[in-house]
Amino acid sequence: MPPTRYSGYQSFSYLQAGTDYDEFEPSPDIDRLPAYDLGLTDEEAARTERLLAENVVVSLHDHPVKLPRHARTELLDWNRGARLAYGYEGLSRSGLDAVFDNLGWGACESRNGWKWDDVITDLGMRFCDFAHQDFVIRAESVDDIRRAHAEGRLAVVAGLEGAALIENEIDRLDVLYGLGVRQIGVAYSDANALGSGLREKGDGGLTGLGRKAVRRMNQLGMAIDVSHSGDRTALEVIEASERPVLITHAGARAVWDTPRMKPDEVIRACAESGGVIGIEAAPYTTVSTEHRAHSIDSVMDHFRYCVDLVGIEHVAFGPDTFFGNHLDMHHVMSQKWGVEDTIRSGPEFEPVEAVAGLENPGECFRNITGWLVKHGYPDDEIAAVIGGNVLRVLERIW
Repeated sequence: MPPTRYSGYQSFSYLQAGTDYDEFEPSPDIDRLPAYDLGLTDEEAARTERLLAENVVVSLHDHPVKLPRHARTELLDWNRGARLAYGYEGLSRSGLDAVFDNLGWGACESRNGWKWDDVITDLGMRFCDFAHQDFVIRAESVDDIRRAHAEGRLAVVAGLEGAALIENEIDRLDVLYGLGVRQIGVAYSDANALGSGLREKGDGGLTGLGRKAVRRMNQLGMAIDVSHSGDRTALEVIEASERPVLITHAGARAVWDTPRMKPDEVIRACAESGGVIGIEAAPYTTVSTEHRAHSIDSVMDHFRYCVDLVGIEHVAFGPDTFFGNHLDMHHVMSQKWGVEDTIRSGPEFEPVEAVAGLENPGECFRNITGWLVKHGYPDDEIAAVIGGNVLRVLERIW
């Protein structure tokens, strides 16, 4: 892998902040918090860097934008402006070759986001920013991801966490595909016209429209995600799909018993479809009974469980992180997203200020790789879980 092509670009620097758009002070994308110490030896650190350089590294789910520094008071206004600053510098140091960036989670016009106009605005703004720099490339194929690795760039795959925005218009999936979207979640927490989300008390399963959507996404070559779907809906999506299905960001309910985590039967069904589960790291999701203060060790408890359950070839990582204070964002958005409902319904956990070791997209994969090195995983298994498994599945889906 050649040196990174990043040359210092900052989001929307082709415009004049404060004149052309409302300016917010962004959180730093480097050194916001002290670096996490894995306790690696010099030899282990060198092996970690070699593995990151030699292999294609893919985050199956992240939000690589810089939150406003004062997120508790400014987040909603920042969202509505639709100019979400990208963490280019932090990403250039991350070791990542590709990231699935899930858009449309803010609210530009609607109060709750994920509406058609919101998502199209978010997508257009993001790609407009990309068009003014030469480090990030839009990824619409596996070849794009491999090219980014070869050229020292970052391939960004546009995805959506839920499909509510298509309403009852199946052809909107074609429009989204044409605009560059390559992965969509069936439902996000709340039910929609396709199926039930994970915070619904009753899961009605995949609807007739949902079956048509699954068929169309298979025809298009669009990856289907069931991370936020209810259990019955997830199983019926997997059964209906002719291509592998992804759980881009979740963990094992057997390790931490909340609706946000997936039961064994869903994880197994995903693997049997040929898919993978990306292990999540957003605050208070992948906690474990062994590590109730959420940290990289909690997250890796879920990783090890899933590897034992379905085999290492069906496990990857989708950390689901931001640059900035994720907990401040939860404070503002948790009720809209159903985060509070799905987290607080589980066991007691210890409060944290950040998920130690997996706090932002710039540090996650270097620390994941270092943790795997520290714990004696062989090179081929590390290469598989940091990106190889995702590439194999995408070859079958796209």
